[in-house]
Amino acid sequence: MPEKIRVGLIRCDTHGAYYAALMDEHDPLKLRNPVQMGEPIRHSWQRGGAHFYFYTHYADPTRIMVETVDGFELKKIYDDQDRRDAQILADVFFGKPQVCDSLDDVTDDVDLVFISDCNGDGSDHLELARPGLEKGVPTFIDKPMAFSLADVKTILRLAEQNNAPVTSVSILRALPNAGLFARRLPEVGQLEFGTIQGGGTHLAGHIHGISLAIHIFGNGVRSVRCMGDTQLQTIHLDYGDQQDRPRRGVTINSDVGNVWHCAFHASAYGPKGAIHSPPLSDYDFPFGAAEILKIVRNMVHTRQTPPITQDMVEGIAIAEAARAAQESGTSVDVDVIE
Repeated sequence: MPEKIRVGLIRCDTHGAYYAALMDEHDPLKLRNPVQMGEPIRHSWQRGGAHFYFYTHYADPTRIMVETVDGFELKKIYDDQDRRDAQILADVFFGKPQVCDSLDDVTDDVDLVFISDCNGDGSDHLELARPGLEKGVPTFIDKPMAFSLADVKTILRLAEQNNAPVTSVSILRALPNAGLFARRLPEVGQLEFGTIQGGGTHLAGHIHGISLAIHIFGNGVRSVRCMGDTQLQTIHLDYGDQQDRPRRGVTINSDVGNVWHCAFHASAYGPKGAIHSPPLSDYDFPFGAAEILKIVRNMVHTRQTPPITQDMVEGIAIAEAARAAQESGTSVDVDVIE
C-alpha cells in the first residue's frame, strides 16, 4: 500500500467536490470560483457551494474551518455525465488528478474507488461500482448504496466474491452532533416516541432522514407505514416490542418545504418531557463527511467491510418497504439482510 491512498473518484457533482476537498490539497480560491460568472454550471459547488461551508472565516477565504482527513491522494477522476465537470474539478486540485474517459480507466491502479452522488436515487450505483469491485478495489458508494435491496445484495455479493471491502454511509448517520443528541435520550425517561424532520421528496434526501433515525433511535426497525401526496412524505418506523427502542416508534416527515441550510431536526418524547435537537445543517455536515472518510481510510487499510455498512443496508430496506407501504396503504415488514 502506498503512503497515501490513491483515489479514483467517480462523478464530479457537489458531493464529489465536497469529499475531495476534505481529503486532498486544493486551491481554496479556485474552489470558491471554479467557473467564471456567466458560464454554464451543472452543480452548486461550481459557484462556490463547497467553499461557502468550509471556509467560513470572514477575513480569510483561504483558511479552512472544518476538519480534513489526511492519507488520501486524488489520483483519477471521471464524470459519467459531462467530462467538463471532471476537468473543472481537476483544476481545483492544481491539475494533478488524471481526467479519465471511462469507468475502466478510473478504477485502474487505484487503492480506493469513491462513488459520489449528491442528488441521485442510487439506481445506477451497481453499474458504477461493478468495475472496481470486480478488480478487487475497496469501494465507497455514496448514499443511497442503491435504489433497491436487490442491487444492494448484488453489490455485497460482488464485494465478497472479489475480496473487495465496500461501504456506504450517509453523512447524517456519521454526524457527531446527532450522536451528541442521541446521548440525551435518557432525559425523557422511558423513550416513547421520536420524530425526524427534513430530507425532501427524493430518495437522495429520504435516505438521510432514515439514516438519522437509525443514528439517534437505533436500528432494528420491524415494519413501516407510509402516507402522503409525495413519495415517502411521512414514514412511521415500528420497532416492535424491543425495550430499548421508542415504544411508539419514530415518524419521519420528509416533505417539510424550504428549510434553513438543508437542516434536519429531531425530537424525542417520554414521561419526563421532550427534547429537541438544534438544526443539523450544512454547517455541521462537513464534520460528518470527515467521520466517513476516517471509516473509509480504515476500510482500505484493513480490507474489511465496516460494520456501519449494515445500517445503510437497513436504510435501503426501510425505504423499499416504505414505498410498498405507501402503494398498498398497509404496514409492510422490513426485509433486512445480514
